Amino acid sequence: MNGQAASADPQLQHFIEIESQKQRFQQLVHQMTEVCWDKCMDKPAPKLDSRTDMCFVNCVERFIDTSQFILNRLEQTQKGKASFSETMSE
Repeated sequence: MNGQAASADPQLQHFIEIESQKQRFQQLVHQMTEVCWDKCMDKPAPKLDSRTDMCFVNCVERFIDTSQFILNRLEQTQKGKASFSETMSE
């Protein structure tokens, strides 16, 4: 019975992975909203003026660019570590 518990159901693993991705996405949206709101919103108004609107657009785009850059850099670092450890084991 313990052997079965150790090898989790692939569908369950996939579901957990999808839910984790959803949670990370929601955290990213929350963080981006907080950062851009603090940066762009001087005072709440019934309508966004063009300056505030453009600030939000630029902020979100830079946030996404930065997040993607960091993700790519982390992937490169991990690949570099994997290559290094493979070289060391040979």
